[in-house]
Order: sequence, then structure tokens, then C-alpha cells
Amino acid sequence: MFQVLHRVRGPFERFRDGLRTLGVLDKIKGHPESFRPLLCWSPTMLTADLVDSLFTINLSPVGSNRRHAEEVVVPFWRDYLTDAEDQEGTQKLGTILAFATGANTVPPIGFFPQPSIEFLHQEQDTATPSKLPIANTCINCLKLPLHTSYRAFQENMDFALGNTHGFGMA
Repeated sequence: MFQVLHRVRGPFERFRDGLRTLGVLDKIKGHPESFRPLLCWSPTMLTADLVDSLFTINLSPVGSNRRHAEEVVVPFWRDYLTDAEDQEGTQKLGTILAFATGANTVPPIGFFPQPSIEFLHQEQDTATPSKLPIANTCINCLKLPLHTSYRAFQENMDFALGNTHGFGMA
């Protein structure tokens, strides 16, 4: 009783008095549905466009060979999101988001740091580049593999998403 009601009563009353001072409390009481989006969080419906807009794509410098390979994969990424939305709706988009960030919905205050996309290039010490995406959820970074066909990109993305259970959640 103390933790839930009495402990927060003082700050709540000061907040209410502040709203009343400016006349905002009367407006909230008169039009509660208009203020609901400002005062109450509700999960955002995921769409392919929304998920795409959450990510900043980090491309190599213009004119480099790496940039050319990356520009082939960017449309594959966007097509993959669109296909995911068309086939399975928000569930698969949530899985993609969880793979990259650890969260299957957009948090109320957004992501920090901003989710980003990087690309997996062949390193000098490895013979073959990775064919599967890699995610670092601590920094919200998704590293996409470089493929020359959408089918290969899609198969490898599906394989990675299907075999990653994310923080022990089934």
C-alpha cells in the first residue's frame, strides 16, 4: 500500500497542481482522448517502412569497390522487409528488429543508440566472407552479408533469424 499509493502521492499531487496552474488539467479532463497519445504509450504497429526508417545505413565512401557491393545489398534489405511484412506481418518484422536490437517493438523513448546497418566485407585474414548476418544488440548494429542475388540474401537472412532465439525467449 505504501509503495504503490502513499509513496507517489506527493509527487503526483505536485504534478497535478502544476497542470492545474496552467489550465492544462481542465483541458485533459475535457478531452481525454486527445491527450492520450501524449500521456500514454501504446506500441507502434510495425511496417516495413517503419523498420527501414529506424536504421541508419552506413555506406563506404563513394566510388569505392565496397560501396558498389553495398549498394547492391541495400535494395535486398528493403525488399526483404517488404516481403516479411507481406508474408507474416508484424511478427516477422518484430523478429528482425529483435535480432538487430534485442527489442521486438519500438521502445516508448525510441532506440539509443540509433540502430544502424553495416556490411560484412571479406577481411584480409579470412578466406571467405560471412554469408549470414551478424547483430550486436549492445550498439543496435546489424551487419548484412554481401550477396549478388536476392534469393541468396533471403535464404541466409531466414536461416539466421530462424536459428536465433534471442536472449532465451522461445
